[in-house]
Formats: sequence, structure tokens, C-alpha cells
Amino acid sequence: MLIVTSNEIPGHRIDAVFGEVMGLTVRSRDIGSQMLAGFRSLGGGELPEMTKALYESRQEVMARMVNEAQQRGANAIVAMRFDTSEMGTNWTEVCAYGTAVYVLPLGEGEPGATGQSIYLTKTAAQQQSAPPAHPQQPAQPTQPAQPQQPAQPTPPQQF
Repeated sequence: MLIVTSNEIPGHRIDAVFGEVMGLTVRSRDIGSQMLAGFRSLGGGELPEMTKALYESRQEVMARMVNEAQQRGANAIVAMRFDTSEMGTNWTEVCAYGTAVYVLPLGEGEPGATGQSIYLTKTAAQQQSAPPAHPQQPAQPTQPAQPQQPAQPTPPQQF
């Protein structure tokens, strides 16, 4: 999934727009990391516990947004943004949103084509014209399985 913060993707044409998609989470801060961060804030600098929590929240909302876009048939998201706000004293809302679209890379000679889009169109064309990597073997005619004959009992020998 191609995700950009711009309204357009260089070298691509937006072929369909599926609308806004988003991912959302609300997290509560645990008392331990909140107290530890409070003590660290006295000395200044980064608060690694809070940084980790925010990073994980952003990854989660991105995955949710991408999932929603894929369900709609999109292969890209344009105008992606993050929004973060506090809800109460211990809750943080993190939201990722953008517009789900279907894009087509522009080929060589098309106005606006880029090196990347030309490469993508050539690669796609090669994959379509190449024979499958593992051609299917023609089905071999098989003989129907012969039912097993029960073993013939041997007559008792007389001495």
C-alpha cells in the first residue's frame, strides 16, 4: 500500500477515489510509566516510555487505516495525516486518516511519468508476458486402482 501525505502521487494517475479511511485507538497510560515519565521530565529530555507508546499507537492506527482502504479496493492512500489528542487525564487518542484511492503508474512517454512509475509499468508488463515460473504439467492418465484380491486361504496340509 502506497501512503503519502501529498494530495497526488508523482508518476501515478488516480483512477478511482473510495473516500476517507481512518484508523483510531484510545490508549490509557499506565500509572507506572506515567510516574517514571514524571520523574524523568524533571531533568528534561526524551521520555522513552511515552515515545514507545506513541510509536506503537501510530503503527496500530496505520494498520487499521490500511486494512480499511484494502477492504474498499484501494492500492494507495493520499493526504494521510495523524491526529493526537488527550481525553481526560490518562487517555490519549491517536488517529490516522487519509483518502483511499486506486492509482495507476504512468508509463514511458506519458506526461508526468517518473523513473519509478516507468520501472513499475515495465515490470508489470514483463510479468504479464512471461510464462509462469512453474508451468503446470499436463495431467498424466492414471490407471484406475485395481481392487485388492483377498488372499486365498491355503488348504491345510495332511501328513
